[in-house]
Amino acid sequence: MGANVEIINNINDTALIFEGGGMRASYTAGILNILLENKLFFNYVAGISAGSSHTVNYLSRDPLRSRKSFVELVNDPKFGGWGSFLKGKGFFNAQYLYEETSHKGGPLEFDLATFISNPAKLRIGAFCGETGKMIYYEKKHMQTLEDVVKIVRSSSSMPVFMPPTVYQNKLMVDGGLGGGIPLDIAIEDGYQKYFVVLTQEKGYRKKPMKLRRSIRLYYRKYPRIAEAMIRRHIIYNRTLDQLEKLEQEGKAYLIYPDSMPITNRETNFDRLEQSFSAGYNQGKRDVIEWRRFLTEVH
Repeated sequence: MGANVEIINNINDTALIFEGGGMRASYTAGILNILLENKLFFNYVAGISAGSSHTVNYLSRDPLRSRKSFVELVNDPKFGGWGSFLKGKGFFNAQYLYEETSHKGGPLEFDLATFISNPAKLRIGAFCGETGKMIYYEKKHMQTLEDVVKIVRSSSSMPVFMPPTVYQNKLMVDGGLGGGIPLDIAIEDGYQKYFVVLTQEKGYRKKPMKLRRSIRLYYRKYPRIAEAMIRRHIIYNRTLDQLEKLEQEGKAYLIYPDSMPITNRETNFDRLEQSFSAGYNQGKRDVIEWRRFLTEVH
């Protein structure tokens, strides 16, 4: 799109929120494509983990990159897998996927000019392993490509399956440890209406972690990561309860997948493509309802 084109957003009173979910984001990439195709341009976007990739792709108005990130890229021989995991690069090869693909001419070339030109406010959440606290980054922290990809990688560094990301001398891991749905920061930023793109079916609740002793042993040098993993289901389920209450009050529109056919670690191209298509078709069906909610005055 380029930096010389004025970018105008047309939804100013509602926060767009993307949940994480690893490769389940292939489904919500279809939702993102429908938002952009229908020129539903929010002036505030928050994302965590895989949702952080959606956040930057949405603000750079790049539906193709959104799809590539969670569908086509799986065919790249450097994508990852157990061989990559055993070499210490992660089941998802984070260094390559986030930091080496986004440069000019790369398989996920990122339109930094459009991203920076978009006046929308942005929030991306990542978890600091040393302090045990969430850090929510803003657009002002993401003025170079290097900062964009490092912050998105930080937010997406899935515990155990991906190595932590060191950013500005901080050891960062997946923002999902803070819950996984960045409703808290949207409320803190003053929003009272929410459009939330979720990656689990309606009625889902996260169960307590079983391997607590093993997790504490694995992260013995970073006990705050272990404790956050163990407590994550409490925060996540509490946020879903809060969202359902907001939905009943007419203050939130929650997009649940009709069905979620894959796990967060899916690596089969055909299944990811089917997941994307299912999300895209769901969005195409429901976009009239979205518009109705977004134009309602509270």
